[in-house]
Amino acid sequence: MDKFTVVEGVAAPMPLINIDTDMIIPKQFLKTIKRSGLGKNLFDEMRFNEDGTEIPSFILNKEAYRSSKIIVAGDNFGCGSSREHAPWALLDFGIKVVISSSFADIFYNNCFKNGILPVVVSPEERDALMGDAEKGSNARISVDLEAQEIIRPDGTTVSFEIDDFKKHCLLHGLDDIALSLEKEKSISDFEKKNKSQKPWV
Repeated sequence: MDKFTVVEGVAAPMPLINIDTDMIIPKQFLKTIKRSGLGKNLFDEMRFNEDGTEIPSFILNKEAYRSSKIIVAGDNFGCGSSREHAPWALLDFGIKVVISSSFADIFYNNCFKNGILPVVVSPEERDALMGDAEKGSNARISVDLEAQEIIRPDGTTVSFEIDDFKKHCLLHGLDDIALSLEKEKSISDFEKKNKSQKPWV
């Protein structure tokens, strides 16, 4: 998992509330167990017509937002089923930060395991950031994980809270496997000791 430091750019405004995981990555794309390749199907039913052509009105199809790494979203982002494919699709598209006033718990935790920073702000702060995002290429925001700050286009900052352990994992690029490998020596020592004491196991 890549280390997370600062992400800067144009944020895509998605004010719709209750954007669920089926909207993020529809069920027909869940057959794969690979983390890569799902970005092309992100928000598939919102981005594309049935014939595969783009829906021009969808935010990520607009020129200013095609390379967005940040989404500012309405309440309860990531609700619905617990599919981990949702953060996989976001990350594969290039989204590194989702800002909202609330997230579904399972989606929120899955983001950290996949290198995405979900930022919880107040409804008032979300609305202000949504307004910034709606200005398109004329407004860039920066998200600094170390400082736990969002820097708005006018230079003002929005502070956010984050669990210390989750912050540590993102800053150091540690997913569940990498965390286990940090304990590799202890695990190996335990296995050797256990094998000598219980050779029948």
